[in-house]
Amino acid sequence: MAETAALSAFQALCNFVVEEGCRHIVENGTLLTGFKKDFIDIKDDLESIQAFLKDADTKAAADGGGGGANEGVRAWVKQVREVSFRIEDVVDEYEYSKYAPQWADDSGIIEFLQTIPALIKTNYAEYQIASKIKDIKESLGKIKEKSDMFKFHSESGSESYRGTTTPRIGDPRMALYFPEETQVVGFEDPTDELVSGLVGGTNERMLITVVGMGGLGKTTLAKHVFNNQLVKDQFNYRSFITVSQSYTIRELLTEMIKKFCKDNDERIPKGLLKMDDEAFINQVRRYLESRRYLVFFDDVWEEKFSDEIAHALISNNTGSRIIVTTRNMQVAKSFKKYFSVHILELQLLKPDKAWELFCNKAFRGQCPIELEEMSNEIVKKCGELPLAIVAIGGLLSTKDKTMFEWRKVSQNLRMELEHNVHLNSLTKILSLSYDDLPYHLKSCMLYFGIYPEDYSINRKRLTRQWMAEGFVKNEEIRPLEEVAEEYLTELIQRSLVNVSRVGFDGKIKKFQVHDLLREVILRKMKDLSFCYLMHKDEQVAVGITRRFSIAAISNNDLRNNSNSGIRAIFVFDKGEFPKQFIDGLSAKFKLLKVLDFENSLLNCIPDNLGNLYLLRYLNLSHTKVTVLPRSIGNLVNLETLDLRQTKVHELPKEINMLTKLRLLPVYYRKYEGHYSILNFTDGVKMQEGIGCLISLQKLYFLEADHDGIDLIRELKRLTQLRKLGIRCVQQQHGNELCDAVQEMKHLESLNITVKNENDILDLDFVSTDPPPNLRVLNLKGRLTKFPNWIPKLQYLVKLRLGLSNFEDDPLDSLKNLPNLFRLNLWDDAFSGEILHFKKGGFPKLKELDLTRLNKLSSISIDKDALVNLEHFRFKNNPQLKVVPEDLQNLINLQFLGFAEMPVELVDSIDPEKGGTHHWIINHIPLVQIRQNVGSKFHDYMLYRIPTQINV
Repeated sequence: MAETAALSAFQALCNFVVEEGCRHIVENGTLLTGFKKDFIDIKDDLESIQAFLKDADTKAAADGGGGGANEGVRAWVKQVREVSFRIEDVVDEYEYSKYAPQWADDSGIIEFLQTIPALIKTNYAEYQIASKIKDIKESLGKIKEKSDMFKFHSESGSESYRGTTTPRIGDPRMALYFPEETQVVGFEDPTDELVSGLVGGTNERMLITVVGMGGLGKTTLAKHVFNNQLVKDQFNYRSFITVSQSYTIRELLTEMIKKFCKDNDERIPKGLLKMDDEAFINQVRRYLESRRYLVFFDDVWEEKFSDEIAHALISNNTGSRIIVTTRNMQVAKSFKKYFSVHILELQLLKPDKAWELFCNKAFRGQCPIELEEMSNEIVKKCGELPLAIVAIGGLLSTKDKTMFEWRKVSQNLRMELEHNVHLNSLTKILSLSYDDLPYHLKSCMLYFGIYPEDYSINRKRLTRQWMAEGFVKNEEIRPLEEVAEEYLTELIQRSLVNVSRVGFDGKIKKFQVHDLLREVILRKMKDLSFCYLMHKDEQVAVGITRRFSIAAISNNDLRNNSNSGIRAIFVFDKGEFPKQFIDGLSAKFKLLKVLDFENSLLNCIPDNLGNLYLLRYLNLSHTKVTVLPRSIGNLVNLETLDLRQTKVHELPKEINMLTKLRLLPVYYRKYEGHYSILNFTDGVKMQEGIGCLISLQKLYFLEADHDGIDLIRELKRLTQLRKLGIRCVQQQHGNELCDAVQEMKHLESLNITVKNENDILDLDFVSTDPPPNLRVLNLKGRLTKFPNWIPKLQYLVKLRLGLSNFEDDPLDSLKNLPNLFRLNLWDDAFSGEILHFKKGGFPKLKELDLTRLNKLSSISIDKDALVNLEHFRFKNNPQLKVVPEDLQNLINLQFLGFAEMPVELVDSIDPEKGGTHHWIINHIPLVQIRQNVGSKFHDYMLYRIPTQINV
């Protein structure tokens, strides 16, 4: 498992040789002229070793346990990984030495004298690096020599790829192909759907893909249906084929034909194995031409498989069917090029079905009362994954039915997964999905193990960390964020990541990995020295590791640690910080690239943090930090500075030196107080020079103070901005703000808030239209007229207007926005009495929020208006005393919410209070009333109104 480490080192070397070219060293020391050649030699050796690393990793991970050839391979792989780490360290140490302070002074002689120690220090560092490079070159040469004795196979473009190995007699995985009825629990609906797809429908050839993560029961379900008597009666020609690790399509199709012939007492066509490819395909087509066949391809991993079978499996209008199981949604979709496809996406078991399956396997019936609590705990650890429940239930069926035995299994489940033969096969099945990942996704996948168990991981946070670590390839033609999100999408498509929260626009917000898959990741993290997890009262591991994930901080954690090569530290501890912990970071871990303190009790940043010259990602969000040191300006490689929900109200001028800074979210929302549209969010003040932040893509929220015009003028230079939030804007800022925004051709999100309620927001884009790619627009301020440029925003998905004071209904101007998903009208955005949603208007709108519209008294909704609306919220509209009767027209509405609304309106829909208008909302699944119970933002209670759907 050295492939990932070696690739990372190889990329670091390539970047160093190509971009840096050892220019500084060659120019400044004749004794170091061989340095560059050594780097290139190492790069070449590493490149040749990479060719057979995949085979080496496979052999190192294979069964064979404690000795023999596999043990030697494992030792060799470990050496490759360690030398790869040393290469990365040398490259980064050299990079670090470039940023060492020069201690310059304004006066000439003092300046010269004070640069001497720095020059000596730099030259000494270069000599050390040159010495390390020679050692690495020697080590790598020996490793390369040793590789010959293991006879590794290099990677080639053959048709084989990583999939499953066909299980042999005695392998626990053999049970997947012979499912007992007691194992097919929770599959009732998918079974019906699959049987219906096979025996029903038209005579057109159809392919059904069963998709889901490893262990969900895809093979069990499909094999169960394959052997269903109704299915057997429909197909005389049936063949079940496991797509093994190394296959050729000819072998698979030949196996299919042989099975067909055997079952029907037919002679096998002559010369199949001797034909060329074209003749072979024609022979298969002729054989299938008049036959109704059912073929089941189990465990397909690659998209090219659809190309390989498409021409052989002829469409003959006999009602033929093909079943494919896969873990990868992209593989499932790839068949659409050639076949009529139905995708069946398997889900985790429901809790009651998980319990039933466990009892069937562990007890062959009922669970004893005394073991119920412990059994529930074990089922929960299985995470409703069928294969895990069957495997662990099977293990427990062999144990004594006592609390002592079962507690022992529950508490040592991680060890059992590693060493017990039945559970070890479960681990192997889950590991296959990781093993099949391309190099660049393996490190990304391992990152999920850094987060605590059951942690809901934020998409932006994770992808920014990937970027900071260098895992995301810079394609130049599109932003890194887009590439990183593509990586995440691929992991989801491969059924490795479960989406837990999706935004209104369909974008993923948060996700998790299954608990048992996380156990696999933790094991690989340990084997790869990828990250060490620190828990309470635990000593830090001796040995190499690249990252720390700290669940609990110990005073001895840093003092006892010698891992100077740490690249990332994540703190999930909710306790107080020992002072020496934060003070010691810069001294002990100078090569840090990622530092994440989100949601911790960190309350100050030491001055020496500025010594972390290689730091790219600094997350201080939701901490107690209020001030940043001036040394923040030394972090010249910083790309992300996350200050969300901190009370940092002013940034030092030195921040403007960070020319690589891309992301600067900084604000504080006052959830502890009463909501006010102008004062709920605090932004940050910045000083002259903000225009130097030329790489900045996201900046929110900037406070435009009394010198706001000069600050806004500088924003013109930030042409890479994609998201801008600016507060305390005044009327005199309008023209300058428009000029600045017009320069931001990539802008996707714009949020502008005035300083005072009566300030007029003048946003007339006279010379040109606003940025064409705007997706999100928030305008909080009085507008003299409705901006005529808003209806032109073809990509707008979210619009929030507040304090606008439109006297005329603005809906007519907005109704034709083609991609608008969410509309918020707040705080007298409309100051009239009647809103009218006309027929055909807002075709894609999903969420609508009307809040504090003080004069609104009536709403009318035409039929065929708001046809896709799912969420509708009303809050504190004092004159709206009658529930709009036209709500009955919103047939797709899923949620209707009322907060701080007139009591007569609420009572009229509550059947317990004799609500005469309950019939209007009776078709809506969730109708919710919110009542304030205190003065703070979160002081409220919720209750539901019963309807015909949710009763």
